[in-house]
Amino acid sequence: MTSESAPRRTVLISLTCSFAVLWLLLAIEPLDRGTWLLENALLVPASAILFATWRVQPLSLSSCVSLFLFFSLHAIGAHFTYSLVPYDELFRDLSGRSLNGLLGFTRNHYDRVVHLAYGLLIFPPIREMIMLHAKVRGFWSYVLPLDFIMSTSAIYELLEWASAIVFGGDVGAAFLGTQGDEWDAQRDMGLAGLGSLIAIAITFAFDRQHGNEPAAKRGRDAT
Repeated sequence: MTSESAPRRTVLISLTCSFAVLWLLLAIEPLDRGTWLLENALLVPASAILFATWRVQPLSLSSCVSLFLFFSLHAIGAHFTYSLVPYDELFRDLSGRSLNGLLGFTRNHYDRVVHLAYGLLIFPPIREMIMLHAKVRGFWSYVLPLDFIMSTSAIYELLEWASAIVFGGDVGAAFLGTQGDEWDAQRDMGLAGLGSLIAIAITFAFDRQHGNEPAAKRGRDAT
């Protein structure tokens, strides 16, 4: 064990335990149990796979934090249902003003934030996995993660549509969460792509400025 592996393991355990506690608390009396189950149909197995393979997926700590943040945002959305997350009420309680009113929003935009976060926060770990297993560097280390995020965003929108048809009623409508926007799926995919482009710009600028070695190699050396 290297000197870096012990603190890395401590951080990983802390993030895992923190998310487990958050998820369990949010699993208590969600706003709609049926929608909560649908929203967690991918989150729970994805979390289990990451935890089970952390030794062979030596992600950097920054990527682990990114995954923790995204999974936490998703867990909050699952608890309230995305279209009813009370961020505006919380902002009003803290400031006395409506955030939606200040920004001119006519709908709940929590789902938009999470789709943007998907591209922004999932890009780093996916890039590291691709660099580790596919041995790509340079141009393709940016393009392939972008392709992954855009394709999985499209697949998720198709799954939402299929689930809404299968389950129908309030559960299907809540899971789909269009809030009357006929271009909801396209906007969601576009925001995921925008988040990825922002992540590409940040990663490229940071690595270029600091001359960092590939994060995947650093993680492998730390185990």
